[in-house]
Amino acid sequence: MSQENNDERKEGLGFWLSTSLVVGNMTGSGIFLLPAALALYGGISVFGWIFTVAGTILLALVFSRLSRLITKAGGPYAYSREGFGDFAGFLVAWGYWLSIWTGNAAIAVAGVGYLSVFIPSLKENPMLSALVAVGAIWLFTYINTKNIKKVGVVQLVTTIIKVLPLLLMGTFGFLYFNSAHFKPFNLSGVSDFNAITATAALALWAFLGLESATIPSDKIRNPKKTVPRATIAGIGITALLYISSTIGVMGIVPPADLQSSAAPFADAAKTIWGDWAYVLVAAGAAIACFGALNGWILLQGQLPMAAAKDKLFPPSFKKVNKKGIPIIGLLIASVLASFLVSVNYSKGLVKMFSFIIMLSTLSCLLPYLFSSLSEIALYLRKKKSFNKRRLITASLISIPAFLYSVWAITGLEYEVIIWGTILLASGIPFFLYIKFRGRKS
Repeated sequence: MSQENNDERKEGLGFWLSTSLVVGNMTGSGIFLLPAALALYGGISVFGWIFTVAGTILLALVFSRLSRLITKAGGPYAYSREGFGDFAGFLVAWGYWLSIWTGNAAIAVAGVGYLSVFIPSLKENPMLSALVAVGAIWLFTYINTKNIKKVGVVQLVTTIIKVLPLLLMGTFGFLYFNSAHFKPFNLSGVSDFNAITATAALALWAFLGLESATIPSDKIRNPKKTVPRATIAGIGITALLYISSTIGVMGIVPPADLQSSAAPFADAAKTIWGDWAYVLVAAGAAIACFGALNGWILLQGQLPMAAAKDKLFPPSFKKVNKKGIPIIGLLIASVLASFLVSVNYSKGLVKMFSFIIMLSTLSCLLPYLFSSLSEIALYLRKKKSFNKRRLITASLISIPAFLYSVWAITGLEYEVIIWGTILLASGIPFFLYIKFRGRKS
């Protein structure tokens, strides 16, 4: 093995840093805002969580199995391309890329919202808030231009800090639990099935990132073992934190108050321990947002680089700096995220945030749909390695994961689906141009 490969292994991410990337990317702004959104539906939202956890575990198993078969960097993009060809691979890469930078804009905005607890002028001055959000995007873009090991260390530290509020609400919160807050069980006014579908779609935003360790797999030590273990461990830790802490908050804060809360975890902490806890939890929430932003900015350069190496994205996306970081991809995505914040911030924080997270969720569901069936496609196409037992095992995991992804789409608003379709379709001309250019060269 060459000295260069030895150095790369030493610099790569191990199990704990990879797990922190998964947990850190999932434990972002979503979980700290979700109790307020789910309060509109009442206690029935617990079933939405349960179905979402089951679905994401299936997806995690899908990605874990695929990571053993395909060790190339790119995660869902690489899996979809291997299973269904270049066009599917491009659509997944394009959709996932859209999801990442739009999601980064939402995370930055949410982080600034939590900072307003400490800097009240951020609530009153939209221009200042926009500047701080854009500044956060570029701060973590700068960090991500450095050695990837440093990015992983930042992710590990911020993950440890930000899970503390979740642990507090998921443990001590039950000492102040009021079961009357869950009556009536369904507050939404729609059928139980529709309420569960809607809450499951909302909860899925908080789990986006479960595939994080599969994308920079070429930067991970021993990826065949580390990626599956980190993915399963990450989703298990996150699911436990999510369900316990959300139920804890809903049991502390009355539904009417929770529905109008801009900082539900902080409000719950204030109810139990007072003002000092309110400030502490708000700080944890801000760290959660910016820690997630750090991890997602890492991915916004890695995934298009993998597609560019396969000649499905413009070649500029595969250019790297001296540290091996895809600098062009990072800069382009951060410019787009900054533009999105600057243009929409004055229209209202809540509406912009809600729309963007649903759009980001939809864009992620396309990669999930293709990836969930990729292993089956691989076994059917590669007849030499065809194994009936493996095909049956893959089907028992992959088909339910696919059906869950389809069901999650039905829980999104029609406006989100329309805009998501338009954005996804906008990438097709780029694919045709790249293919046409490739034939001429």
